[in-house]
Amino acid sequence: MLEHDELTAAYAIERRGTPQVRMNFVVSLDGAATLDGRSGGLGDAEDQRVMGVLREMADVLLVGAGTVRAEGYGGVGLPLAVVSGSLEIDPGHQVFTGTDAARYVITHAGSPAAGREALAEVAEVLVCGEDAIDLDVALAALAERGHTQVLCEGGPHLFGELVNAGLVDELCLSLSPVLVGGDAGRILQGASEQLRRMRLVHALQGETLLFLRYGRG
Repeated sequence: MLEHDELTAAYAIERRGTPQVRMNFVVSLDGAATLDGRSGGLGDAEDQRVMGVLREMADVLLVGAGTVRAEGYGGVGLPLAVVSGSLEIDPGHQVFTGTDAARYVITHAGSPAAGREALAEVAEVLVCGEDAIDLDVALAALAERGHTQVLCEGGPHLFGELVNAGLVDELCLSLSPVLVGGDAGRILQGASEQLRRMRLVHALQGETLLFLRYGRG
């Protein structure tokens, strides 16, 4: 079993003052990002331990609204930013309750004004862009609030947008020894097709999963 100190050393961030975006995903051997619509069924307790270490090292957790609706995120004691252009997320959702940690909603000026007003009651609404969310602006706004180390847990469309914008510095991938089949999507969706090289930083063998850390190529 991988111990906490070993994981902390393996995933250490060298330059904490430099803004960085780290992605974290679990995936099956045949490339499925979910099982029954959720990622949790692909991992195990050790994968949860790795995720916990990554969250300990982060200043803020960045997630798309669809991932929040699917996975819950209630009571996460880490500053959390929800990315949503449509603002189709209930201000009463559990992501906004059960913790005193900061909550942000990242959107754009063309999003529904009523939605921005309602969500402003439970989170700080960051308007980043005019007709679409400008993720460069969003990350700068988070850095201004002291959140330079960003951990993004998806979903795949947000990952794709970050990749298109050239903003992904690391990918931490948990490889689960299962075959899923079906029509589950990949961890990356919506990015333009081109070769983007990554370099392997480490490969850790857990009891069942393989934990891979990649940096920019």
